Amino acid sequence: MASESSPLLAYRLLGEEGAAFPPNGAGGSGVASARKLSTFLGVVVPTVLSMFSIVVFLRIGFVVGHAGLLQALAMLLVAYIILALTVLSVCAIATNGAVRGGGAYFMISRTLGPEVGGSIGLMFYLANVCGCAVSLLGLVESVLDVFGADVTGSSGIRVLPQGYGWNLLYGSLLLGLVGGVCTLGAGLYARASFLTFLLVSGSLASVLISFVAVGPRDIQLAPRPGTNGSSVPPRYGHFTGFNGSTLKDNLGAGYAEDYTTGAMMTFASVFAVLFNGCTGIMAGANMSGELKDPSRAIPLGTIIAVAYTFFIYILLFFLSSFTCDRTLLQEDYGFFRGISLWPPLVLIGIYATALSASMSSLIGASRILHALAQDDLFGVILAPAKVVSGGGNPWGAVLYSWGLVQLVLLAGKLNTLAAVVTVFYLVAYAAVDLSCLSLEWASAPNFRPTFSLFSWHTCLLGVASCLLMMFLISPGAAGGSLLLMGLLSALLTARGGPSSWGYVSQALLFHQVRKYLLRLDVRKEHVKFWRPQLLLLVGNPRGALPLLRLANQLKKGGLYVLGHVTLGDLDSLPSDPVQPQYGAWLSLVDRAQVKAFVDLTLSPSVRQGAQHLLRISGLGGMKPNTLVLGFYDDTPPQDHFLTDPAFSEPAEGAREGGSPALSTLFPPPRAPGSPRALSPQDYVATVADALKMNKNVVLARACGALPPERLSRGSSSSAQLHHVDVWPLNLLRPRGGPGYVDVCGLFLLQMATILSMVPAWHSARLRIFLCLGPREAPGAAEGRLRALLSQLRIRAEVQEVVWGEGAETGESEEEEGDFVNGGRGDEEAEALACSANGLVRAQQGRGTGGGPGGPEGRDGAEGPTTALTFLYLPRPPADPARYPRYLALLEILSRDLGPTLLVHGVTPVTCTDL
Repeated sequence: MASESSPLLAYRLLGEEGAAFPPNGAGGSGVASARKLSTFLGVVVPTVLSMFSIVVFLRIGFVVGHAGLLQALAMLLVAYIILALTVLSVCAIATNGAVRGGGAYFMISRTLGPEVGGSIGLMFYLANVCGCAVSLLGLVESVLDVFGADVTGSSGIRVLPQGYGWNLLYGSLLLGLVGGVCTLGAGLYARASFLTFLLVSGSLASVLISFVAVGPRDIQLAPRPGTNGSSVPPRYGHFTGFNGSTLKDNLGAGYAEDYTTGAMMTFASVFAVLFNGCTGIMAGANMSGELKDPSRAIPLGTIIAVAYTFFIYILLFFLSSFTCDRTLLQEDYGFFRGISLWPPLVLIGIYATALSASMSSLIGASRILHALAQDDLFGVILAPAKVVSGGGNPWGAVLYSWGLVQLVLLAGKLNTLAAVVTVFYLVAYAAVDLSCLSLEWASAPNFRPTFSLFSWHTCLLGVASCLLMMFLISPGAAGGSLLLMGLLSALLTARGGPSSWGYVSQALLFHQVRKYLLRLDVRKEHVKFWRPQLLLLVGNPRGALPLLRLANQLKKGGLYVLGHVTLGDLDSLPSDPVQPQYGAWLSLVDRAQVKAFVDLTLSPSVRQGAQHLLRISGLGGMKPNTLVLGFYDDTPPQDHFLTDPAFSEPAEGAREGGSPALSTLFPPPRAPGSPRALSPQDYVATVADALKMNKNVVLARACGALPPERLSRGSSSSAQLHHVDVWPLNLLRPRGGPGYVDVCGLFLLQMATILSMVPAWHSARLRIFLCLGPREAPGAAEGRLRALLSQLRIRAEVQEVVWGEGAETGESEEEEGDFVNGGRGDEEAEALACSANGLVRAQQGRGTGGGPGGPEGRDGAEGPTTALTFLYLPRPPADPARYPRYLALLEILSRDLGPTLLVHGVTPVTCTDL
């Protein structure tokens, strides 16, 4: 257990004092003393005040007057269903582990990752900043409606001067009050919020009592804006007291022009106003860093606040419909003052709700910003927000947010911005629902929330309803917010972020991959959809980088596994030496930019390890079908780490003191003449083992001579033209007739065609060579091959070649491999291999200005050169004693040919059917 890294090891289950687990989120935070708010003061109070906002005093009549009681109740029910769905998701996530500061941002980022979490967190922060400014400007307007020098009504006091400068001054003074409270800490904020809560509750209580205690009265309506109040006869609305006929008249909808704007109201516009006012369900979650027990306080407090506000809204809707005629409801949104026993108390409630909403938005914004700064997602631009006081109050983030709100206040009127603020809130709500939905769909064992009143259905409905409301409120703002989220996510993806948060995307991918692997039934495989699935055995990647990239190009979207055998016996070792190596090999895959898996094994011999990997690599229908090996020769290995641009410079982590450089994780290449881990006998035996296991085999020689642009990931259409030569017949046992159409020959054609489909090889021309038999007329074999290529949809140049003396000695009907089993003498077989090698080299030099096609003549060539040669790999002999001679003949056959792939295919891979 010494190597365990479980977070639970940081806890003392039962220490010397018998201590149990620390409180949620307190462990390791260093600010446990800052967690002092209770459920009521930290969640219930701010959430209730945010969900009431100014709507509860100034928009009840607007909603009921235009929509009628029935539609108003329907609107309220729909709005609260949407909010309740998100609340269920919040409760589930909050009870699934320790919740630290940042509220909704923390929940989203730790689930969906820094890219999505950071972008939505920044948008949620801006929404709170703008929401604070909107509340302050609304408060200024409410104050000036009564005390402003330019007020038109008869009830105005007219003591405060008005104008842009004065309005900005009033807003800045109020912002200073709000910012001062928030700067001094969450404790003072909680006490101020509680005082505000008492004032709002007292004001609402007086309104509710007034509905019952006040008798019928006529209330004079203010003149509509733009009219001369002295020339228009006064109009009155009627407070009838509890009256059945009043209720009957107010049941149905009666949409009319808004008396403040002149716009015609509809169901959507009224619903948007109502919904805008009650979207503060995250006010308590934003205080997660100051709560004593956020995992308990957030769900409990939020549910209580939602239920309480829902009850008050319904009660006010019913009382208004029973007692006020439609004229009063539609023409006087502040009618609560007219029916109140003590009108100043209503004003106090209006001002208190606006002030509390601004305080809640500012302190919520500061907590989100502090969490963003702590995660270092946006770099030094948010560095000042990391500063905290001795008690853990992020006053740096408060001042930062204070300054941004002041900038927004300079804009003055923010009516159009109010819709954007609500849309940003809804984006955050949708992201919380999506986070919970992802966790539920991923079926992760550690997703065990103690709150169980949710399901993936509620999460999915929450996401859909939030998106629908976004476009209902403001299609332009909704589209712009999604575009902004995409841009921010792209920025964070490019910048990179922490990888230790545990993203749900990995769990979802695991869940889906497992499901589809089970559906990938090997019994339903069809040759039409065959693709190479490669196992590349690598001894030391320092000398195998070109082959590593070439195999990546050959896979054609198939499985690609890097295999390595570590020699040893686990019985004699204290621990498995393979597991610590995975990190280095995965870093190698990242730096080489290849799409490969890594599979390492421990075995007494490389041959046995190769058998292990061939049998157990992959899963289900995704298992290697082709073994790729480097060629076994005496060429000194090169250290490509020293010349490859991706490895010649240290990684970012190494420069910053992170993970060590790859050059220190892999040993230097084998020195010339030093002993090898694999003998020639075992090398050929490994090839034979793969063929016995019905695996195709590719032996790669001189891949280090490939041009760098041929191994790049991009297109090389501007590079010099090259040829890819294919010899689809056994050059060590040539014969006339249709020998090229056997399974192995077709496999060569398929592999060469796959390579030509890679962007880096698009400019290479495919050439296929045929050897004429002694009794075959020129053109006959070429015609048959062209017909086959047409059926296989392969574009290639076909050339016939005539064998010399070496060919005539080899035209027997012996079984394949007999030339190394004693059917021919050693000298005769070597002569045949030399003749075949000379033939291939001669064809490489054609059209190249007279120079050979090997690597030494590549730079000075005037015409196309041969970049890669595909040769038919004969089966190893049945007698293991002949393995060294077989390998020697392969060496002679492929000598000085430049980059060469010797391929033997055992499975059908081509199909002419649709």
